Amino acid sequence: MSDSQPSLGNIQIAGSAIASIASHAVLSSYGVVGMAAKNVVDGIANALTRDPHKGIEVTISPENTVVIDVYVIMEYGTNLAQVARSLSNAVRYQVEQATELTVEHVHVHVHGLRVSNSD
Repeated sequence: MSDSQPSLGNIQIAGSAIASIASHAVLSSYGVVGMAAKNVVDGIANALTRDPHKGIEVTISPENTVVIDVYVIMEYGTNLAQVARSLSNAVRYQVEQATELTVEHVHVHVHGLRVSNSD
């Protein structure tokens, strides 16, 4: 840093803000019908509190890189690998564009399949 320019401070982005961005990207992805809790205890807690970040877990390292775990329910009959890849790319792009942080990994965990009504 140059001596002629004073420090303007730093910016800290909360994990919940990153989770909100990731959640929006997940729910707008083709083939995803919902979010899932990562385990039974989280499922009960989310049912009681109606957590809007259900199904998203964000880890921020000291080097300001981000790892995001996404727990989803996908549409039965879609190509799960392709949907997961597309979902991972969408989450990475949205978070990096909004925060300018580096997303190191996006882990997609498929916790179920749902059949839509054909009626």
